[in-house]
Amino acid sequence: METDIKNLFNEQASGKRPRRKKTRSKQVFKAYQQHQTMLLPPSLEELIPESHLARVVNTTIDGLNLEPLLASYTGGGTSAFHPLMMLKTLVYAYLSKVYASRRIAKALREDVNFMWLSGMNRPDFRTINLFRSSRLKEVIDQVFGSMVIFLEHHGYIDLNEYFVDGTKLRADSNRHKVVWAKNTKRYKESVQQKIQELLQKIESVNNEENAHYGENDLEECGNHTTLTSTDVKEQIQQLKTIVGQTLPKKETVKAIKMMENKLLPKLEGYEQQEQTLAGRNSYAKTDPDATFFRMKDEQLLPAYNLLMGTQHQFILNYSFHQRKASETDGLRAHLEHFHQMTGRYPACMIGDSAYGSQENYALLEQHQIGNYLKYNTFHLEQQNKYRNDPYRKENFAYDLSSDTYSCPQDRHLVLRDIKPRTTDNGYQTTVRIYQCRECRDCPAAGQCKRGMGNRSIQVNPMLETYRAQARANLTSERGLALRKQRNVDIESVFGDIKYNQGYGRCRLRGRAKVNVEIALLSIAHNTKKIALRLNNTSLSQSAIALACVNPLSVSITLDFQRTF
Repeated sequence: METDIKNLFNEQASGKRPRRKKTRSKQVFKAYQQHQTMLLPPSLEELIPESHLARVVNTTIDGLNLEPLLASYTGGGTSAFHPLMMLKTLVYAYLSKVYASRRIAKALREDVNFMWLSGMNRPDFRTINLFRSSRLKEVIDQVFGSMVIFLEHHGYIDLNEYFVDGTKLRADSNRHKVVWAKNTKRYKESVQQKIQELLQKIESVNNEENAHYGENDLEECGNHTTLTSTDVKEQIQQLKTIVGQTLPKKETVKAIKMMENKLLPKLEGYEQQEQTLAGRNSYAKTDPDATFFRMKDEQLLPAYNLLMGTQHQFILNYSFHQRKASETDGLRAHLEHFHQMTGRYPACMIGDSAYGSQENYALLEQHQIGNYLKYNTFHLEQQNKYRNDPYRKENFAYDLSSDTYSCPQDRHLVLRDIKPRTTDNGYQTTVRIYQCRECRDCPAAGQCKRGMGNRSIQVNPMLETYRAQARANLTSERGLALRKQRNVDIESVFGDIKYNQGYGRCRLRGRAKVNVEIALLSIAHNTKKIALRLNNTSLSQSAIALACVNPLSVSITLDFQRTF
């Protein structure tokens, strides 16, 4: 007690106030009445923020031309869910990385944003999947075309530049169930050979049947290995007719049954595989439209070759192809797909060296599209060592009067052959082959040619003209800017789809259904870009208003806007 009094006296003497023991305040919680009955239910409109992505989806889809989709409903029967609501729900689901129909149906029951977009409609997962995979299949390209027109009308794009590139999109297929063209050909030839051997065996066992065949006996029908299933069916029917008129041996009956019950079905199966392959090297059994490609990680997987066109990172076009060389041969179909959707062609096209073929250059010239497509040696030509090499054919002197080329050693290369070539699309090209008369004693032969023969060069005058045009465009001031922009424009779109949206593999099977998925994903991507532009606009307006109060804050706001 005495010690406490001394401490209190010392604190008063030093001028310090005595410490008081804190009293514990009463805990206060916000009202929580889970089963409280409301006089008026809350409005979903109040729960969605003004700048929410769901509102951008709602406004954007309302601005599209959906007449083709509405016209696909014939009427009759019970009432259907409104296609406008279904499309808004799917687009917002793809923006939210919800791709499975069951999860979309769950979101319609639990997520307030989905509820607001759907107007509290709750279609089940079967209805959602049927609308996506069947109803949209025939009209989705027209719907996406209206999206491109919508973007142009509101100033987001102007179609002056068109950046094109391709990527491999993995299919929803079993990677271990594959049909290879080489195996199909080998197995088919083996079955044809067995059928031929059986026909010859029947011929040798039943010599008396030759009189019934006249000029078309079995031996003549079976002396080659190109028998089709139709030929085999005719042979079997012919043999059955003869067997019914004679007393056949067991070997003959057994051979006929072998052809009819085992070999013929196999032959028909291999013919069906060849028809499905349609010139491809492979296809997946669980998704026959998918082809096996070597991916970037060196895995051999079933996939589609997806070509896309963009401007300002907005998707303008998409097309699916099933060949490895689709970026070279598929540009014509890709460009025609864009014209079918929009009725227009872009002003100029920018692409990498995979697209720099004579056929594609001629296609751009036909539609008066600016040629900014690289060719395979464009980057090599930027090196002085390659460009100044005197033994390149481009540096050989050409004499028009004699139609000959001269090498640096003043030896003449004369025209030896003219070879026509045809692309997979049926485009005709012509290659002129020139060869030197004698290179045996040339002191520069080791630098000029390869192999033991005389130096020869292949010249395509039309292709060289197109390349000169592309070279002039690509090395111009505008060409340099477009080449830099291409990497940012199209590659960013692929990165956003595959990594940000997590869409590295298709969810549906078949080319038509995958086309619907990519269209929905593209509409969702463009809607997200619209939302970003709107946010940037609001940030700019906020920066201007803030500058009137505090000019020093403008730089901070603008820096944030650049990173957005």
